[in-house]
Amino acid sequence: MKRLLLLVATVLVLGWTCLAQTSVDDSPATKEDVEKYLQAIHSHDMMKKMAASMSQSMRQLLHEQYLKDKDNLPADYESKMTARMNDLFDNMPWDDMLQAMAPVYQKHLTKGDIDNLVAFYSSPTGEKLLREMPAIMAESMQNAMPVILKYSESVKQTLLKETDTMIAQSRKQPAGNGQATHQ
Repeated sequence: MKRLLLLVATVLVLGWTCLAQTSVDDSPATKEDVEKYLQAIHSHDMMKKMAASMSQSMRQLLHEQYLKDKDNLPADYESKMTARMNDLFDNMPWDDMLQAMAPVYQKHLTKGDIDNLVAFYSSPTGEKLLREMPAIMAESMQNAMPVILKYSESVKQTLLKETDTMIAQSRKQPAGNGQATHQ
């Protein structure tokens, strides 16, 4: 009889815990939940590493820009621009950015979602992903940059060509036609 009561009590407690967990999981994430998540992903360190990666990519772009236009730029262009860029990244309001992001996480994620994310990023795989993410992002950007630059140049050329065509067409139209459409 004691075993049966113990078994029933255990089932009730576990069942209640599961029900309670379900309702808690679906509850809105609090600011504290989001802060716990941001702490689990080492958001400050990650942002600084991402900034360092971005800075490195931007230094490469500055160098390429200098090589392209070095006849028109001062000799100290790269050092001045690199110093300016470093100042911008060093003075970036990281904490304010994280605080501004918290309501977005709260809007899109429940407490259960946050708890699961914290559990994942606390796991060996999650910790590895966090360690490797800056390198993954840096290498991805490095590999994607030529594609982005090529595409950007293509878009630029297309827009310039279309603009030239529109200018040429507007010059061919008689002045009377252009005024009539404005009335």
